[in-house]
Amino acid sequence: MLDRLNAFYPVRYTAMAVCVFLFAISLLAALTGHPAGWWSALVFGGLCWIGWWDMRQTRKSVLRNYPIIGHLRYMLEKIRPEIRQYFLESDTEATPFSRSQRTVVYARAKGQTDKRPFGTQLDVHKDGYEWLNHSINTTSLESHDFRVTIGGPDCRQPYSASVFNISAMSFGALSARAVEALNSGAKKGGFAHDTGEGAISTWHRVHGGDLIWEIGSGYFGCRDDEGRFNPERFKANAADPQVKMIEVKLSQGAKPGHGGMLPGAKVTPEVAEARGVPVGKDCISPSSHSAFSTPRELMEFMAQLRELSGGKPVGFKLCIGHPWEWFAIVKAMQTTGITPDFIVVDGSEGGTGAAPLEFTDHIGMPLQEGLRMVHNTLVGVNLRDRIRIGCAGKIVTAFDIARAMALGADWCNSARGFMFALGCIQAQACHTGHCPTGVTTQDPLRQQALIVPDKSQRVFQFHQNTLKALQELIQAAGLHHPGDIGTHHIMRRVSENEVRPLATLLPEVPSGALLRKTEGLPAAYAVYWKLASDERFSMN
Repeated sequence: MLDRLNAFYPVRYTAMAVCVFLFAISLLAALTGHPAGWWSALVFGGLCWIGWWDMRQTRKSVLRNYPIIGHLRYMLEKIRPEIRQYFLESDTEATPFSRSQRTVVYARAKGQTDKRPFGTQLDVHKDGYEWLNHSINTTSLESHDFRVTIGGPDCRQPYSASVFNISAMSFGALSARAVEALNSGAKKGGFAHDTGEGAISTWHRVHGGDLIWEIGSGYFGCRDDEGRFNPERFKANAADPQVKMIEVKLSQGAKPGHGGMLPGAKVTPEVAEARGVPVGKDCISPSSHSAFSTPRELMEFMAQLRELSGGKPVGFKLCIGHPWEWFAIVKAMQTTGITPDFIVVDGSEGGTGAAPLEFTDHIGMPLQEGLRMVHNTLVGVNLRDRIRIGCAGKIVTAFDIARAMALGADWCNSARGFMFALGCIQAQACHTGHCPTGVTTQDPLRQQALIVPDKSQRVFQFHQNTLKALQELIQAAGLHHPGDIGTHHIMRRVSENEVRPLATLLPEVPSGALLRKTEGLPAAYAVYWKLASDERFSMN
């Protein structure tokens, strides 16, 4: 019923409509001699002018979608320090990072200062508090444009990537204007934009920003009529110079082991064209791939994609689940001699509007453990120098990047950070189509609130200012590149009276150790490495 009403008359314009109505009544009263008529006409006329201005300005998406009444949100934001404990911070215990991180992103995206008086707002004596040790002998770096070259020995078109890129978010999950703004920002900043499994849409191509083409189990953009992988269609899309890398999604951190469905009502002609599916029919993403069923076949698929793409970097993304399945993939690398150019580790703490509650909270390995396992395993079989590692999972700030790189990442991806830069206010209406800022809706009227030139500039500024903050951290630690950060640089409080470096808290596998023995290794490696087989994903 609400959707039908919105189609005829957008309910969010009610405040504006009421003011217009009351202005007309007040003006009529004034013309008939009512003593309060002119005063009320002045008040409601002023509100109407404010509403008109809200709908015309290009800086604030909320006001464009919610004229007049949207100012209440910004009024509360202005007085937040005084009322935080009573109203705005009621979810602090559940999400202690979210509001603070969002504030930092907004400041950096708008080019405002992110400095705050009166010291840290975190409890430095609470278990789990972490920090980066600084050096007396600091460094001075000329640039904040930290980059990493991705491409193994079999790659003919290596890619020089920023250490901070846009994580996978599909067109369909995001609006057309959001995708366009992200890609435009990526073009300005020289960093990469992951398409998500929804394929490459028209909106990814408007500004020509670098793309990481993600291919999921639905093979959108490279599928035949039955939903199977189609080499010819893949080759045609992969040949696009805008596509810099190809990423096969084995699992998604927010819902690992779970497929997905885009309801037919949301499969618009634009979405259908990008994905290669029929208009108006349910679009299914199976929970597993049909192009391979064993670790060896996965490696052969990697080699096939690399050849079809003309030698571009090819890799896969996964959230670590059963350790023996990951070990089986690594054993397949050894037996086939085929290695991916990169692996992206997705932490289970990642988010999406399409994940069941239990999957969000209790399925999959968190980023810290998953990233460390992938790094350690590759070190243990002497393959780490051939394969780059990316990661994603609630990475927003420069310290988040530094910490992830200390755990073994070569670069980091962020989804929520760039969504905040677009203007996302965490209304948690992503799955309803009623996003108040136009970021995650396919409603053309709501999308009009998101002005691409303004938001693309904010995406660019968020990326630049975050890397500048990372540069300051690296300099303070006396280092020369984020890749120099190790687990011995990051400290964690483990109790009220004890702090320890991550190097003593997290497992470490010596170079080549898995090739020699499993005795004396951390428990997961000692137990499951022997049980893994390159011929199957299940245990021997």
